[in-house]
Amino acid sequence: MRVWDDPDLPPSRDVLLREVQEVDGLLCLLTDAVDDKVIAAGRKLRVISNYAVGYDNVDVAAATARGIMVCNTPGVLTETTADLAWTLLMAAARRIVEADAHLRGGEWKSWSPQLMLGQDIHGATLGLVGLGRIGEAVARRARGFGMRLLYADAARKPEVEAACRAEFVDLETLLRTADFVSLHTPLTEETRHLIGAEQLSWMKPTAVLINTSRGPVVDQQALAEVLREGRIFAAGLDVFESEPIPTDDPLLELDNVILLPHIASASVATRTKMANMAADNLIDGLGGQRPTNLVNPEVMSS
Repeated sequence: MRVWDDPDLPPSRDVLLREVQEVDGLLCLLTDAVDDKVIAAGRKLRVISNYAVGYDNVDVAAATARGIMVCNTPGVLTETTADLAWTLLMAAARRIVEADAHLRGGEWKSWSPQLMLGQDIHGATLGLVGLGRIGEAVARRARGFGMRLLYADAARKPEVEAACRAEFVDLETLLRTADFVSLHTPLTEETRHLIGAEQLSWMKPTAVLINTSRGPVVDQQALAEVLREGRIFAAGLDVFESEPIPTDDPLLELDNVILLPHIASASVATRTKMANMAADNLIDGLGGQRPTNLVNPEVMSS
């Protein structure tokens, strides 16, 4: 068994291409680009186990063509990610990070009626773009705040609508209506830059955008522009088009956006469960069993 032991940085592409040549199984992170070239280099490769629920870093079609199983870690991080989405929503709405910096910087002189005014959450309208496991978990939490719930998705979810009292609408209606917009869609060719300049222009000037899905779902440059011009109130981001975020990114200059280093699933319990699940997927696949979380089940019949 070979282990990459740097806790902070992923292996370089050259290292990945070299090391994959003689292994039967690969347990990778979402930072590892397991594309067709890497898969082709894995002459003995039988299982790719991704330590993440998303698997846009893996060329599933290329793996499937070679009869290689691809696995992920769904479900286990749902509630923890929903918690983080709400953390961002509440912190952005009430300017928590900005207020903390204000106090620590010695700028707090007195109680003031206009100091750090934010947006109310209770009774507001929450729009969810994507109502899968995580979107549904976010929706359940909204009921405690007496919020109106809207959602946009590729297909209606009648059972979730009933359970969460959510209304199915198109994306434009959601963006024009919601006070808070939280993104929970996977990254596909259809969802890349789903939230671009035009879509951002539909949002209220008092609205807050939250993204804990994948960075490229949002046109980051367009978002920076509307935040800088005050055309939406704030944003909270855990994911970015390029990770880590470049040091010259315009978002870093703005006070009305909270930026986190992709930590939505980063609780001790959840990351441990993800690691165990990824390992179990790998062991099962190499042992000739069907992994519990198999992305491409068609390889089992090939």
